[in-house]
Amino acid sequence: MPPLVSIIIPSYNQGKYIRETIDSTLSQDYRPIEILVYDGASKDETVDVLRSYGDIPELQWWSEPDKGVVDAVNKGLAKARGEIQAIQSSDDVYLPGAITRAVHAFQDNVGLVYGDVDYIDANSVKTAETNLPPFDLAQYVGKLTFIPQPAAFFTKEAAGKAGPWQAHVSYAADADFYLRIATHFRTVKIDAVLAQYRYHEEQRDRAGAKIARDWQKTIEEWLAREDPSPDLRKRARAGIHLTNAHYMSDAQWPARTLELYRALLIDPSLFRRDDFMRRELIPGRTPIWRVLSKIKRAMGFAPRT
Repeated sequence: MPPLVSIIIPSYNQGKYIRETIDSTLSQDYRPIEILVYDGASKDETVDVLRSYGDIPELQWWSEPDKGVVDAVNKGLAKARGEIQAIQSSDDVYLPGAITRAVHAFQDNVGLVYGDVDYIDANSVKTAETNLPPFDLAQYVGKLTFIPQPAAFFTKEAAGKAGPWQAHVSYAADADFYLRIATHFRTVKIDAVLAQYRYHEEQRDRAGAKIARDWQKTIEEWLAREDPSPDLRKRARAGIHLTNAHYMSDAQWPARTLELYRALLIDPSLFRRDDFMRRELIPGRTPIWRVLSKIKRAMGFAPRT
């Protein structure tokens, strides 16, 4: 018999999106599944949407005050019965066949599988997509790749080994969780788009400074706990500075440039990567470029697209 797959959906005030999330799960061609929605006593239409599903046996939901997304996810992890599990945000969407593809990718000692995602806007219009490389732990701790939560699946065994989501790194809780799994279990990247990741104004991941802060905590704790090889340690340390630079605004260009130089001092090989922000190594490039752009527009030149 195929393994039960548990989909945990933490929710708070996402009533305008959660139906699309649930429908995309119920319409999957894979069975058996269970959907566990933990809503933090939403004040919008979320509960009305949940009630509209009636007594569908595959869907269970609870709406009560909680301590935030970490608390909701941990309730789901404790409740989930599936041999294979996933955590899906209440504003993201599975694509057809996603669960089937994920289940088929699990083999001996595989604890985590994931695929690519489409990026969509608040109106579900596709704006971009990922094309992630095969999983490599050094690239993951170095922040040279990532695991998109909407397209990730893991085993119950791996989740038990990793432990619950950690509230003290709440803005990087999913990345921390996947790191704890990937350290001890084989992790496989599927070459397929499995889900859609939605960008909109209410998202937590717009809090860049908090994400960078919590990723640094995650890595420092991982280094102390796992005592990795010198190469992994180097990549992880450089990744802290890359993450800081990534989440800094153009107005913070002096600090961003400094963080990039710090990353290079730890791992000079970063300079050869196409995705490294080499132009930002030029001190003052951002404000100078902004001034030059204004001059070009004043002279009638069309902006670069």
